[in-house]
Amino acid sequence: MTKPHFPREFSQKLPPNQPTRWRYADQVAMAWKSRTRSLQVFDTELSADTVEWCPLSPSHDILACGTYQLQKAEGGEGAAPSRTGRLYLFQFRREGPMSPPLTELQRLDTAAILDLKWCHVPVLGRPLLGMVAATGELHLYTLLDNQHLFHSLQTMCSVEVGAERLALSLDWSTGRMDSSDIRVACSDSAGCVGVFSLAEGALMALSQWKAHDFEAWITAFSYWNTQLLYSGGDDCKLKGWDLRAAPSSPAFTSKRHSMGVCSIHSSPHLEHILATGSYDEQVLLWDGRNMRQPLGQSAVGGGVWRLKWHPSNQYLLLAACMHNDFHILHCQQALEGSKGACPVVASYILHNSLAYGADWSRLSLEDPAPHSPPATEPKESLAQSRGHLRIQYESPTASFDTSLEDDAGRYIPEASGPPPRSPAEAPAPSPGHDAPPLSCLLASCSFYDHMLHVWRWDWTPETSRQESHQQ
Repeated sequence: MTKPHFPREFSQKLPPNQPTRWRYADQVAMAWKSRTRSLQVFDTELSADTVEWCPLSPSHDILACGTYQLQKAEGGEGAAPSRTGRLYLFQFRREGPMSPPLTELQRLDTAAILDLKWCHVPVLGRPLLGMVAATGELHLYTLLDNQHLFHSLQTMCSVEVGAERLALSLDWSTGRMDSSDIRVACSDSAGCVGVFSLAEGALMALSQWKAHDFEAWITAFSYWNTQLLYSGGDDCKLKGWDLRAAPSSPAFTSKRHSMGVCSIHSSPHLEHILATGSYDEQVLLWDGRNMRQPLGQSAVGGGVWRLKWHPSNQYLLLAACMHNDFHILHCQQALEGSKGACPVVASYILHNSLAYGADWSRLSLEDPAPHSPPATEPKESLAQSRGHLRIQYESPTASFDTSLEDDAGRYIPEASGPPPRSPAEAPAPSPGHDAPPLSCLLASCSFYDHMLHVWRWDWTPETSRQESHQQ
């Protein structure tokens, strides 16, 4: 029998004469179990593409969801279609195992929504939600609270980002809860990026420039140095901009992604750390002091439309992977210099369409997970189903403007294409010997099937095997 290998940390924690079977039991006790559970599914009616939990206490239970729908013109072939949307506001309540936890508080008919982001600090004493729309506008909404009994959104102000363009993304400079200089950045379909200041309830343009040759899919602040702004475009370039200098030339340009760059998120926990994603199905981790070579590269099997660092765990990264579901990556090894791919510690696979919006809630889930069946793989892969072209849509990416629908009404990618690749499998890490169990509340949404899902992820020590070995 091959002698088992024990990591050094296990051997050092045990007395030198401890029997081998006890060493094995201690090693097995370090295994962690990861599982996801669907809590509720909500039909948004229009195609859903963005979800955001409020980051401010005591409103961690508030969720916003935005939708985007292309409406055919009624005036004939020459008439331009219109893009409409709807902004939903929900509250998550745990009133009992038989009650749906998600309550719809408000719905506002708007222009088609491309992105939503809450400001990380209160503005005039209240949470503030930013929204960018297909009309090329940035809108701000204040969250009103009627003695914690009823929440609603009220328009604060708006500004035109640019004419004849879609506003595609936004980010706040407040990612590390700094309220000294509140600014918001936007990117648009003309390849431009703009920065706006917020003072006395009004937006004022500070600068705007041509950043990319094609669509500027994403822009994001460095949360540690808010004079540094990142942008990613359909020209396959990731760029950094020093806002103290003239924006005629970027501080750096990276061509490491082979397709359009559509997601960027600065780590709020680790200085200089940046995550980027692309249509090339790769998640790259960067040290901002060396943008020539990424710290790590992970294939996730689908275009990476959104990336979100966990609000308190510095190593967990949530990825919305378009044709290949939602995945949680554990990035510790890559960030510590291993250069390898980040292992996937959890996946949520119950959406049947393009995975676009995803976010972590800061709401504490101290109760044990409900006893519901775990999320399992569908019996038949949606990508392998043979459907027929029935409905034509436009998605926010414009790269996926058709949908296949089978006879059961399920939307699938191009039937002739290969099934999506799964993220690279690697041994699942554990949070650490003394780490407490982790329970997280998340929300995600998918496009063509217009579905919002609220779900939980539990990462807990698997102690039952320890007991069996010790008996």
